[in-house]
Formats: sequence, structure tokens, C-alpha cells
Amino acid sequence: MKTQNLGYPRIGSQRQLKKACEQYWAGTIDLKDLQRIAFKIREENWQTQLQAGMDLIPCNDFSFYDQVLDISLMLGVIPKRYTPVLTDVKTNGETDLYFAMARGYQKDGLDITAMEMTKWLDTNYHYIVPEFTADQEFHLFSQKVFGEYMAAKALLGKKAKPVLIGPVSYLLLGKEKETGFERIDLLKKILPAYIAVLNRLKQLGAEWVQLDEPFLALDLSAKEKEAFDSAYRYIARETAGVKILVATYFEGLLDNTQLAVNLPVAALHIDLVRAPEQLNEVLAAIPDHLILSLGVVDGRNIWKNCYERSLSFINKAIEKIGSERIIIAPSCSLLHSPIDLDLETTIDPEIKNWMAFARQKLNEVADLSQIVEGNEELLRINKNVIESRAQSEEVHKKTVKERVAAIHESDAARKSPFSIRQQLQRNRFQLPAFPTTTIGSFPQTDDIRQLRARYKKGDLTLAQYEEAIEAATVDAIRWQESIGLDVLVHGEFERNDMVEYFGEQLDGFLFTKNGWVQSYGSRCVKPPVIYGDISRPRDMTVRWSSFAAAQTKKVMKGMLTGPVTILQWSFVRDDQPRSVTTNQIALAIRDEVLALEKAGISMIQIDEAAIREGLPLRKSKQLQYLNWAVKAFRIAASGVADQTQIHTHMCYSEFNDIIEQVAAMDADVITIETSRSQMELLQAFAHFKYPNEIGPGVYDIHSPRVPSVIEMTDLLIKAATLLPAQHIWVNPDCGLKTRKWPETKKALENMVAAAHKAREKIGVELVS
Repeated sequence: MKTQNLGYPRIGSQRQLKKACEQYWAGTIDLKDLQRIAFKIREENWQTQLQAGMDLIPCNDFSFYDQVLDISLMLGVIPKRYTPVLTDVKTNGETDLYFAMARGYQKDGLDITAMEMTKWLDTNYHYIVPEFTADQEFHLFSQKVFGEYMAAKALLGKKAKPVLIGPVSYLLLGKEKETGFERIDLLKKILPAYIAVLNRLKQLGAEWVQLDEPFLALDLSAKEKEAFDSAYRYIARETAGVKILVATYFEGLLDNTQLAVNLPVAALHIDLVRAPEQLNEVLAAIPDHLILSLGVVDGRNIWKNCYERSLSFINKAIEKIGSERIIIAPSCSLLHSPIDLDLETTIDPEIKNWMAFARQKLNEVADLSQIVEGNEELLRINKNVIESRAQSEEVHKKTVKERVAAIHESDAARKSPFSIRQQLQRNRFQLPAFPTTTIGSFPQTDDIRQLRARYKKGDLTLAQYEEAIEAATVDAIRWQESIGLDVLVHGEFERNDMVEYFGEQLDGFLFTKNGWVQSYGSRCVKPPVIYGDISRPRDMTVRWSSFAAAQTKKVMKGMLTGPVTILQWSFVRDDQPRSVTTNQIALAIRDEVLALEKAGISMIQIDEAAIREGLPLRKSKQLQYLNWAVKAFRIAASGVADQTQIHTHMCYSEFNDIIEQVAAMDADVITIETSRSQMELLQAFAHFKYPNEIGPGVYDIHSPRVPSVIEMTDLLIKAATLLPAQHIWVNPDCGLKTRKWPETKKALENMVAAAHKAREKIGVELVS
């Protein structure tokens, strides 16, 4: 019986890759320095997995920005607008082209937008969306996969296993950039390029290649199912000797079971953490030759594996097909896990004993293999850990459970319908048409970060720290007033992260020092850990919102994170339904909303950036999730008076399939990301005739480029052809925390000017 890993975190235990990429972008290190740091991270990752005893160790799972973008570059899927970058850059052509595709390019007289970015299935990881045209060609462009395999082979020998996104899932992850064709029709053209890669890897000595095909666990059309069948029959026919392992994850195969098990490949990986019920169906249908990889260790959470539960799956599979045809593995790539629990020195030892990060999860895979071979002591130790967590008084709080049980339908409803609220709010705020605002955060400069670090170290008193934060807040308010923003924000300088900040003030959360995971590119987040029942012991934001509101005569938004987003962007309890945990958070946020209103804050934003992200991948499971997710938001938002305006924000989401539930949230104003898609996402709102007000983002905050006044004006005019102009707000795509002040100031100045021009061109005189 073998063990394997599907992928490992690539940021480095101290976020070395983040720092190196940002230094390279800033021009303070060169390409050789960047590559040297990257190689060291890769080598350390391989050594860690080798020492853990993995039989198959992934390579090419490393990426400077995104693994999907890596495949686009490998296959030469480079949008034509980047041709000047490729020809203009002499020294670091491929690398600068790669980063230009991810981040945009605005120098040397060029101004090229970044490629679209969206969530990787139902995770908080963002990938760069491939762009396809009807005449799309595929050819081997980047040689990265071969170089990384050779480096891995030198260290790991036959254990080295290259990892690629499979051809069908790669196509389905992309978008058609013109009408008249379907991207899946490009399959015949893309397969020869994959064959060239696979055969070259075989020539270099690769015995196994992992092809990630997550779409095999999603709803597929008949045409897409046929694509999987024909693709892998072609691959089997045109490649000789290399063993293909097809990896699925995040859901069960369900109606695709027969298709998946009958693909002509050597091995199939299934996720038994997300979809344990699929094992019986797979074992009933599995052919005699197929090796089965059992994903029994949770690759997306931080709790120790329950060995007894995992062994029930492993033993069932052994009984059916024998141990020689079984591989034990994590459920998915460990990209979504923090790196090493041993780096945490401040977590309560009792709770820490319940946890496992990526490095520890490798050990869990190895432990399970040893237990199958007869090591009963490992099983006994694990049973004790699982039982201690189940019985802990740190986890279970009677009063919290009783309050959730007492939730009534009236707790999730505003007093009046939106049409009445809208008029009351217009009378109260007296805003112009196309009112301008931002999503909440302003750049977290080095000075602000150092200030927070000095306070945490004890170098500053609380009074000194708060005085400095107040000064930064006042500066941000004065600047917003000077450029003419209509609705202001306080900038969130006191906040480290939009979820972490709230979790630090809620009971039932704990925090790590080094529990970083990649969100996109060089952006890393440190999700809180929800270990117990959640409650709000005190006000969380009232002090700073009240201070900010007192500094201006303009409207000041209160800024909160919504219950579903706090859930999604935390490591969540796995011992109770997610809906129960979400309702606990919703009641805590409701208390904060009411406290803000009582303090005189008349406009309150409750960000639900992740509500679409949490949508189950199978349509049959989506409505149940949406019902409790929407209800949780409404519980948080519905206690206020009609005159209090509730905003929400959602980013990087496809809304077509959930637009009815977005409307059911009944937020007075919703802001969304639309700039990279050129307002394409507004189609769903237009077709639905979305009744409430909406702020379609007019500038992409994930790129350093500054959009022009004309560009943003055109986007607003386009938006006004889809939605009632008097319902449209003007704002960036998302918060500005990760940007620099010079680009932020210029972009927002242009945004305000664009709003003025839109008012003139469209002639909207109604206050919104």
C-alpha cells in the first residue's frame, strides 16, 4: 500500500515567496534572486515530504503566482494584448510576461489590463482565468514543468510525480472571449500539446503524472462527459509507459462514477473528506486494474484526522480490492493548509493537540499506513485526542446554543420592504446620482504594520498606539473630503485582516502566528480557527467608527464582515453543521450592527465577499446552503430601522446561478467586482431586474495599474445601459488594503472624476 501527497504549500514557512515576488516587482531583486529563493522553497518542500515517507511526491505544484496561469503559459495560451510585453521585454521576457498576465502591465508606454481572476471552485484561492478564442492554438511555450521535474528527480528519484491541471478541467476553467464557439470544442486542438508534455516527461524518467480533473466531481453535460472519455482514450493511445493518476476533489463523483472509474488511467483519486458516501459506489464499479487513491486526511482544515473514521474507509477498500491497489493520501492539495504547526508556540496546548497543519498531515498519512500494518499504539493515542476535544468545556457553551435555538423567522426580516426603505434613505442622505464611495480599507503601509507590531511587542502603550491610528484615520478622512468622495470610510488602519480582526474579539476563536495560506499571487491570509461556540463579549468596531464619524460632516460607513464570510475564511469546526456555526456568528454581528446604529452610524456595510464561494459544487446541494447562508446575513442585518442603510460587498463571483438568493439578502446596496469582466457580471442583475441599489466596481484593485477617467466613465455608461442609472453607485472592485497610496490616490481621483462625467453624459438628476 502506497502513500502520496497531491500538492504542498508553496509560499514558504516564513512567506519567503511573497516577499521575493514583491521585491522583484519593485525592482529591488533580479530574476536570479527570485529563482534562487523559489528553488530553495521547492527543495525544502520535497525534503519534508521525503522525510515523512511519502511514496509519490508532487513536483510542478510550485508556482510564482497561480498553477492555472502556469498551464496557460505552458500551452502558449497568451492573449494577444500581451504581445507587446513579450517583444518589448528583452531580459526577463517569460517571467515579466507571466506577471503581466496576472497583474496587468503599465510601463514603457504600455497600458495592458490583467487577465480575469476568480475563485478556485469553492475555496478562497483565486486563479487566473484562461482566455480562449475560436481560432485558439496550443503549443509548448514554457518549459517550467520539465525543469522542475528534473530538479525533483535529482532529489527524489522515482518518487517525483509531476502535477498538471488536466486538459478537460483546464478548458472548463477558462472563458470564451468571443461568441460562436464553446471552449470544450478546443479539446482536439489542446490534446496534442498535452501529449507532447507527457511524452517528454516520460523521456525524462517520470513514472507517474498527476492530472487534476476536479470537474469530474461537478455536474457535467453529456458533451463534457464525452470530452473526458475521448480525452483520456486519446492520452492512453498516444502516451507509452507513463502512469496517469487522475485526481478529483472537493466533491463526490456521484453520477460521474462510471465515467471516472472507466477512464483508461492507472489510478483515480477521490475525496473522502468532502464526499465519504462516494466510496461504496466507486468500489462497486471499480475495474480490476484501477488503483484507488483514498483522500482521507482533510487537506482544507486544521483538525487532526480521526484515524478510526479513516481506517473504516481504508479497510473497506482493502476488503474489496486489496491493499496493493490502494494509495493513502490527503483529500486534496495541501495548498489550502498552513505549513507547520510546530512553528506555533502560543496556542493553548490542549487545543493545539487537536490540530494538524500541512507538515503534520503528511505524518497522518504515514500513520494510517502504519496502523494498517499493525501499529495499534498510534491508533490509541489518536483516539484519546479525538475524545478530549469532543468532551471539552472550552468548545461547548450552553448559553450560545440556547440563543441559536431560539432564533425566530422575524429575526431575519427588515421592518419594511426595500421600496419604502429606499425613499426614507434618500431623504436622509441626499446623495447625488452615481454616489462615490470605497469598499472600506485603505493601504496598510509599512508604517501602519510596524505600528501594530510595536504595540504587540509592548514597545508602545495602548494610548500611543491609538493616537497614531487616530492620526492616520483623520488624514484619510481629510483626503477623501478633498477629492470629493460622497460616502467616506475610516480606512480600517486598526485592523490586521477583515476576518482576523473580528475573530480576535469573539469568543470561540483562536489565532496562529504563522498559519498563512495563499489567497492569490503574493497575497497570503492567516485564517482564524473556530474551535468552540461563538459569542460577542463586547463592542468590536464602535469606538473607531464613532471617532471617524465625529471628524466629518459627510456620511461615514460602519464596516463589518458578514457571518458567512467569517465562516468561509476561517478554519471551521468539523464537529457540528456549518449552518449552526454561521448562526452563532450572525447573532454576534447583529449585536454589533445594533450597537453601531445606537452610536449614530447610519450606513453600515456587512461584507459577504465569500457567500458565492461557499456554494456547494453540485447543484442538488446548493439551495440548502443558500437558504441558511442568506438567512444568516439577514439575521445579522435586519435589526435596524428602515432609515439605516445596509450595504454588502461580494467579490470575484459568478452571480447568474445565485441571483435570486442575492436579491433575497435584501441589502439596500450591494457592491461587486466587475472591472476585469468589463461589467459582464451585471448581465445577471439586468436579466433578473435586480430591485435594490448596486455598486459595480470600476477599477481592479488587484492590479497596480491606474485606470483612466475615460475607462471608468465608459464602464459606468455601460453599467447604466444594463441597470437603472439612479440605482448605481461608484466604487472600486474591492478593498484597497493591499495597494500603495500613490496608485490608490490617483485611481480614486480618476474614479470621482468619472462619476462626474457619467452624471453629465447620462443626465441623471435623481438623488440615489
